[in-house]
Amino acid sequence: MKTLYLIRHAKSSWAIDGIEDRDRPLKGRGIRDAHLVSQYLRDETISADYFSIYSSPATRALHTALIFAKNLGVPASKVAIDDDLYHSSAHEILEVVKKTSDICDAAMYFVHNPGITDFVNEMTNASVRNVPTTGVICVRFDCEHWSEVSPGAELIQFEYPKRIKE
Repeated sequence: MKTLYLIRHAKSSWAIDGIEDRDRPLKGRGIRDAHLVSQYLRDETISADYFSIYSSPATRALHTALIFAKNLGVPASKVAIDDDLYHSSAHEILEVVKKTSDICDAAMYFVHNPGITDFVNEMTNASVRNVPTTGVICVRFDCEHWSEVSPGAELIQFEYPKRIKE
């Protein structure tokens, strides 16, 4: 079994004029939400002995990944940046996931929309309209190797800040 956590980056700021999309930082709310959701996962659901963390190179995604890593007790040096995750489609996310090392049974990827929403709908029987910022999708694949992941996965969890705050 392989367990995949896909996290949409936290809420980003549009306050800086002329900044490249890739360089947009998180808003204060985004930072708070990233702490909230990562602490929730730490306290409620994360049970894998070993997992890897991969992030889009966008500042907002990487900052989100680093907050999660801190709260999950993963050294920042273990967060890998993958350029192929920047505004990736569901198919592109799948291709990156298939390259995950089989040493780990669980992996976290910090990505963007609409790729994350399309991925969960294509890989599971779920019908998710939209994965909001800092939303977490947890999918379990019935396979031994990441290279074997394919549609038919089980949606284990779908969490996001508003649901956790309720």
